[in-house]
Amino acid sequence: MRQRVVLVAGALLLAGCELPSFGAPDAASREGSDVLTLWKGFFVAAMAVGALVLGLIGYVAIRFRRRSDDIPSQKGEHIPLEIFYTVTPILIVAILFGFSVAAEQRITRTSDHPPLTVNVTGFQWGWKFEYPNEKVTVLGTGEREPPELYLPVGQTVRLVLQTTDVNHSFWVPAFLQKRDLIQGVDNVIDITPTQIGRYDGRCAEYCGLDHWRMDFIVNVVSKADFDNWIRSQR
Repeated sequence: MRQRVVLVAGALLLAGCELPSFGAPDAASREGSDVLTLWKGFFVAAMAVGALVLGLIGYVAIRFRRRSDDIPSQKGEHIPLEIFYTVTPILIVAILFGFSVAAEQRITRTSDHPPLTVNVTGFQWGWKFEYPNEKVTVLGTGEREPPELYLPVGQTVRLVLQTTDVNHSFWVPAFLQKRDLIQGVDNVIDITPTQIGRYDGRCAEYCGLDHWRMDFIVNVVSKADFDNWIRSQR
């Protein structure tokens, strides 16, 4: 009976773990890959710490279970052990913090001369995608046919994020990152799509009654298809 309980508990535990991404979607951009790698590292570290804690609890429960009326040692301190369990968490936090800072710097780094720039403007209740060098503008709301943002695969794209009214948030789940659009704040991000596909995007900041209308589509296409689309829009 005990073995069955262990097997069932193990099966339920493993069923909740979506390996190897641990529940996160596959990244469709280079920056998203950095986010996913950081998430995996944190998840593995959390499992290791959890396994250590549970192991120590199990060891203490078995090793020091009461067998007689003898009083266990009442020693007031154990200096080496106290140093260990004080220093170890500090080192773990410092290492995770270092990886977080390194990932943040890679994700937020912007190139000096990106091949493509798109001005992304959020407004109540829609989006405007402007390609200034190509003289193309896409405008629409997500109520019927969401506006579509076209990006070439494998090419770094500069997104200049701005709002004409309240705060909005540019979020493409497949890119594993989002950025707010705030009045008076110049938010600029670089995105390098790595997989051709059609991805959902939406405003992730509640911006009023018709917030639900602020959906959009991101089409990641080949460079040749992107050039053809630009020509067709002109």
